[in-house]
Amino acid sequence: MTFFNYSVPPLRRKQLNLDVQDLEGLWQVQFRLGKNRFYSTFYTRLDQACLLWGLLLIPMFGTAQFFSVSWMLQAGLWSVLSLLGTAAMVSKTYYWVKIERVTWVLYGWVILMLLGLLLTDFGIFLGWGKVLANLCPLWLGMSGLGYFLTGLAVRSRALLTASFFHLLGILILPYTGGWSFLFTGVVMVFSLLVLAEWQWDMRHPINYAALTPEQQQFNQEQHRAREIST
Repeated sequence: MTFFNYSVPPLRRKQLNLDVQDLEGLWQVQFRLGKNRFYSTFYTRLDQACLLWGLLLIPMFGTAQFFSVSWMLQAGLWSVLSLLGTAAMVSKTYYWVKIERVTWVLYGWVILMLLGLLLTDFGIFLGWGKVLANLCPLWLGMSGLGYFLTGLAVRSRALLTASFFHLLGILILPYTGGWSFLFTGVVMVFSLLVLAEWQWDMRHPINYAALTPEQQQFNQEQHRAREIST
């Protein structure tokens, strides 16, 4: 068996035949104009975590780029939002990572977020010049490392591409002039939105020991239905 699941593309339209761990906490979204439905999709808890972080990052990097707000005030406000976002991420994704047996990936993301937050706050409150001058590459690097570890854990080409996209952003940063915060925000938010709106590839199904026999049978049937539709 190959390391990656080459039977599916790295990104594709979302499929309706979801596994038990994806159906947990699912959001169905539909927009209608009269009797016509012009948009319909769904968001798993993983998708919801991506959307949440995207919404949090927009004011963070937008304020840093466009508004003359005290760095200390920003650090305090964004620290609170980041901690709330991290807690929400854990709450939304823990069931999925437990079933997929990649709990360490979630712990890794939490460590990366807290480490980045501590370095940012120390840089601002203690006046660490090197940290302040490299806030954008710091966060691009932290996110890129998180995507890289996650991509290896679930054998996803899409997530590994997101990792390289962030690392490429670090190389481009010196050429963005005074727009580094905007550029960083766009790279991070764009990646999150793509991962939330599309279905990314994963390894072949595993033996989900945390599920009941009935739930495992359901997942097997869903997998066969996905193969037929693909």
